[in-house]
Amino acid sequence: MRFYIDLALIITSIALILSVILQSKGAGLGGLTGGDSGGIFTARRGIEKLLFRITIALSIIFFILAIAATMVAA
Repeated sequence: MRFYIDLALIITSIALILSVILQSKGAGLGGLTGGDSGGIFTARRGIEKLLFRITIALSIIFFILAIAATMVAA
């Protein structure tokens, strides 16, 4: 059981990292290094809104899996 929880935790964490990276706006990886994108806040539409909701769902799943892994380890 612990193996499957750990595997799900690893897969979820990788997916969460990718979804956060994909949300960065601006010129590619320049936003990750602290480069100013020069944009102002705009409403999320289309794929941005979907990616935002996927990130929220993945973070909730990650939190639940982390608690489950702690409970199984105890």
